[in-house]
Amino acid sequence: MRRRVCRPPRLPMGAPAAAMPCDVPAVAEEEGREAGPRILALHLPWLPTEVLRLPGPVLTWHAVGNRRLVAAVDAAAATLGLRPGQALADAQAMAPGVAVHPHAPERAAARLSALALWGLRISPLVAADPPDGLLVNIAGVPGGEEALMRRAVAGLARLGHAAAAAVAGTAGAAMALARCGIPARVPAGEEAAALAPLPVSVLRAGDLSHQALARLGLHRIGDVLAQPRAPLVRRFGAGLGLALDRATGAVAEPFRSIRPAPDRHVSLEVEEPLITRAAIDIAAERLLARLCAALAGEGRGLRRLVLRAHRVDGGVQEVSVGLGLAGRAPRHLARLLAPKLEALSPGFGFDRIELMAEETEPLAASQAGFGGEDERAVLAALLDRVGQRLPAWRLRPRESHWPERAVERAAPLAPVPVPLGWAARRRPLRLLRRPERLEAMAVLPDEPPFRIRWRGTWFHVRAAEGPERLEPEWWRDRPGRPMRDYYWLEVADGRRLWICRAGGPGEGGWYLHGLMP
Repeated sequence: MRRRVCRPPRLPMGAPAAAMPCDVPAVAEEEGREAGPRILALHLPWLPTEVLRLPGPVLTWHAVGNRRLVAAVDAAAATLGLRPGQALADAQAMAPGVAVHPHAPERAAARLSALALWGLRISPLVAADPPDGLLVNIAGVPGGEEALMRRAVAGLARLGHAAAAAVAGTAGAAMALARCGIPARVPAGEEAAALAPLPVSVLRAGDLSHQALARLGLHRIGDVLAQPRAPLVRRFGAGLGLALDRATGAVAEPFRSIRPAPDRHVSLEVEEPLITRAAIDIAAERLLARLCAALAGEGRGLRRLVLRAHRVDGGVQEVSVGLGLAGRAPRHLARLLAPKLEALSPGFGFDRIELMAEETEPLAASQAGFGGEDERAVLAALLDRVGQRLPAWRLRPRESHWPERAVERAAPLAPVPVPLGWAARRRPLRLLRRPERLEAMAVLPDEPPFRIRWRGTWFHVRAAEGPERLEPEWWRDRPGRPMRDYYWLEVADGRRLWICRAGGPGEGGWYLHGLMP
């Protein structure tokens, strides 16, 4: 039986695709494009050695027990016959001039994460596929799949990374083709036929032993697909069946993007990198006008806006602003975004700027502007500007009878719900962050104390109310948490205190929990 051998891809040739502005919803599809996900897989075979930034030939090694084995090689070392898994002594004997370095997988992992951020310039949905792959969901991205493949490979080449690309309806099929260096575009539903001639070694199925399958004569994925499923699962585990089903599209696989998909995004690519603040401001204003116009057509408003700037060296920087009320006024958004742009560091310049509406909600036309006709909108605009420099929040009630849980922080204009089934209780205006220990004297166990000692001074209690008993919230508290008895006290100098006893009568201690004005 003839076996297919996967060969590493060559460095890409040619110029990248022409840049063009993009203004599409995150879920839109091109006219005539097949429904469902379309995954662009990018395989970087020499990533562990490319991060070393050294001229070839280069290899890295790691220790396995008391043996030193080759962990990764670059393209020049591969042409000399060196390969991962080979004994280091044998590799040095075959190629005495090869540079040898300890394997550093953490450097390759960090670089892969950085390249995943770079991939956001292709699509808003990108996932890393460790140790040497990227997955990009290009469903609905304009430009055509062939052009996107060329653009991605050429962009990685400019960053110093050789890559192979393939597109399919599933991540498993696309990555398997890319690892074999086959630049294919597989139509939806034909993944099984495209995978059939590939070796089983490109299929990721956990701890599956490819040698065990080879001993049974199952060298290609097509050979495995032709076998009855039940005996294979019994012998090799459920991981093999799941990997096959996901690769062929029989079972859906979740796409874990490094960033959530925005509701809408607009972008601008430029031939001359943007370096000055004035140029960046102009680009942001143009994108804001396009984004707000698109949101107006949909009857929606922004709650959270993110600006993402891509540098020519592959770096990515982000700034974001939030709104108290949904809005789509470009002038107001530009005022909020301007202070954030000061944090950007263009370096050699930005060649792509993106604006993403990460949170939107329906917005009527009368609420869209901040021209003074809506007092609540004017207040929201003021709070938005203040919130860019100072923390702005309000307290709102929660469904809890424990004093420290009865309120929570919320946005200044967030709605204040009415807790159902929770009666309003008289509480101090100020609760101490940390209750202070007291000494108290009482005649009967459940009666209020007639004298208390606070901060080393004894006070006579002139008036008192209580107790108000609070039991632990069984659905939230740990088992065995003591109950509390609360009392309102007015001492001789006129101060009013809210004190509690943790535990039942004769148990626990007394604490000052709140003060009345």
